Amino acid sequence: MGEQPIFTTRAHVFQIDPTTKKNWVPASKQAVTVSYFYDVIRNSYRIISVDGAKVIINSTITPNMTFTKTSQKFGQWADSRANTVFGLGFSSELQLTKFAEKFQEVKEAARLARDKSQEKIETSSNHSQASSVNGTDDEKASHAGPVETHLKSENNKLKIALTQSAANVKKWEIELQTLRESNARLTTALQESATSVEQWKRQFSICRDENDRLRHKIDELEEQCSEINREKEKNIQLKRRIEDLESELREKDSELKDLRKQSEIIPQLMSECEYVSEKLEAAEKDNQNLEDKVRSLKMDIEESKYRQRHLKVELKNFLEVLDGKIDDLHDFRRGLSKLGTDN
Repeated sequence: MGEQPIFTTRAHVFQIDPTTKKNWVPASKQAVTVSYFYDVIRNSYRIISVDGAKVIINSTITPNMTFTKTSQKFGQWADSRANTVFGLGFSSELQLTKFAEKFQEVKEAARLARDKSQEKIETSSNHSQASSVNGTDDEKASHAGPVETHLKSENNKLKIALTQSAANVKKWEIELQTLRESNARLTTALQESATSVEQWKRQFSICRDENDRLRHKIDELEEQCSEINREKEKNIQLKRRIEDLESELREKDSELKDLRKQSEIIPQLMSECEYVSEKLEAAEKDNQNLEDKVRSLKMDIEESKYRQRHLKVELKNFLEVLDGKIDDLHDFRRGLSKLGTDN
C-alpha cells in the first residue's frame, strides 16, 4: 500500500542557518506544498515537501518532537535525525493552527505505535522464555500435554513474529540507509544553499554599494536639474516681464500719438468751448426765465385749486339748501293734495 498523504497545506519553508543556528534560510522561493504522509507498513508518519525536483523537507515524526508557534503565522520544529530545524510561514493563522493540531495528532499516533511495538517485543520475549523453560523441563512436559500443545502453537507464532520482525528490521535498515542518503543529499544541498547565500550576500553587498553610488549620483543630477529648472523659470519670468514692458511701451507710444493729435485740435476745441460757454450762459438765462414762469404757473395752479375747493364747498352748501327747499316743496305739494282731497 505504501505511503499515503493524510493532510496537505501550503507554506513558505525555512531551515535554520547551520553556521549561526539563529537566522532562517529560505528553502523555497515561494509557497510550496507541505504534506503529512502515513506509511501503513511501517506504521510511521513523515512530513514531506518538494520544490520542483528538490526535496526540501523529509522529516519523520517521533513522539519526542514538538511543534512551536513563534508568531501568528509562523511555526517550527527540530529534527535531530536531519540535524536541523524546519520553519513554516503560513498565509493565515488558521492554516498554522490546523497544521499544529495535525502535528500533535500525528505525534500522539507515533507514540501509540511505539508503545504497541514495545509491547509486542516484550510479549515475544516472554513467550520465548516460557517456551525455553517448558522445553527443558521433561517432568512438566510429561504431565502437561494440552499445555505443551498450546505452548508449541504460541512458539510457532513467536517464530513467525520473529521472522517478520527480522524482515522488518531489514526494511528498517534499508529505510535508514535511504534516510542517511537523503540526509547526505539534504546536507549537500544545505551546504550548496549556504554557499549560494554567501554569494548572494556578497552580490547583494556589491549591488547595495552600487545602488548607494547611483542614488548619490541621482541626487546630484536631481539637484542640477532643480537648478536648471530654477534658471529656466527665472528666464521665463524675465521674458514675460520684457513682453509686459514692451506692451506698456507700445501703449504709451499710442497714447503719446493720441495726445499729439489732440494737441493739434486744442485751439479749435477752445473756440468751440467758448462758443459752448456762451450758449450755456444763454441757456441758463432761458432756464432761469422758464423757472420763474414755472413758479408763477405753480402759484396760479395753487390759487386755482384753492378757488375750486372753495367753489366745491359753496356748491355743496347750495345743494344742501336746495335739497331742503325741494323737501319743503314736496311737503307743500303733499299738503295741497291732502287739502284738495278734504274739500
